[in-house]
Amino acid sequence: MSRTMQAAVYRAPDDVRTETIAVPEIGSGEVLVRIDTCGICGTDLKKIHTGSHSAPRVFGHEMAGTIAAVGEGVHGFAVGDRVMAFHHIPCGQCFYCRKQTFAQCERYKLVGTTAGLGAAAGGGFAQYIRVMDWIVGDGVTPAGLIRIPDDIPFEQAAFIEPVNTCFKAIQLLHLEQDDTVLVIGQGSIGILLAALARQTGATVLTSDMYAERHAIAAKFGLDHPLDARGDVVAAAKAATEGRGADVALVAVGADALIATAMQAIRPGGRVMLFASTQHGTAPFDPAAVCMDEKTLMGSYSASVAIQQEGIDLVFEGYRSGKLDLTQLISHRFSLDDAASAVHLASNPQPDSMKIVLKP
Repeated sequence: MSRTMQAAVYRAPDDVRTETIAVPEIGSGEVLVRIDTCGICGTDLKKIHTGSHSAPRVFGHEMAGTIAAVGEGVHGFAVGDRVMAFHHIPCGQCFYCRKQTFAQCERYKLVGTTAGLGAAAGGGFAQYIRVMDWIVGDGVTPAGLIRIPDDIPFEQAAFIEPVNTCFKAIQLLHLEQDDTVLVIGQGSIGILLAALARQTGATVLTSDMYAERHAIAAKFGLDHPLDARGDVVAAAKAATEGRGADVALVAVGADALIATAMQAIRPGGRVMLFASTQHGTAPFDPAAVCMDEKTLMGSYSASVAIQQEGIDLVFEGYRSGKLDLTQLISHRFSLDDAASAVHLASNPQPDSMKIVLKP
């Protein structure tokens, strides 16, 4: 195996370059994974554009590939195994873990996968990643390195982490079959949220500006499209005898849509923020929370408590055809074209959905 590899390296805000860097070295209890597919996530883009993280780094965490080397003491995994890796795994012992608020655990906030350049930042935008020991696990206690069955494509398996994050949000809502759910935004994450909400038996309304995205959503049984260029609030009320939706999920990082979501739900309804990862202020009517008893809530990152359920959703969803997530991939780029991939993901087009890199 070569000692060097290609990687899409973050050098400065809005500056991602394809470079040749060293293949990361692994230690005891660690594995080296050759990446087949890595999705570009909105959190990757936020870090690239805002300069919130020091350079150089290699981002990317929605990844799947094949084990290329194993360190001393690794149990349960071997060279040639097909795997995906969660880049965060909590300690399981702290206050936040006991409360199952895993994303607030200090060890969870540490990144356990890296391409080896600069601080660990996922590393999936490279040919190889080093998976650290607490992600690999001890072969007995479940951790973050997941074996992929031979009949599941890498491109499907690369969705395991984002599916977990979406499934976590849906579970927090405790949806019932007579609920009506409005999902604002039908990018790949919005469609995932809507498809998982639909599996609870709830009626799901989907809002987006682009007919092309509604066409993709329809492949997942989402058959109540709303044109976001129209009056979404009125449409949600018209679909619910004038009450408003029971739940609105905001799958777009646009603060102005929070007020829209609050107006679109009924008294006693809930708004779930899923993409509001930028700090700031957003206007909404506080009397709607107090007097109308509306709830504003959020969900962020993955949960180990539902890890196996999320994995089963991805594997069985592909086998049954009910959740074939490869249909969400609109563009595939090589590492040579990583800058173009980031540009397209940052400037979504009507026909662009999930953008993936194929090292």
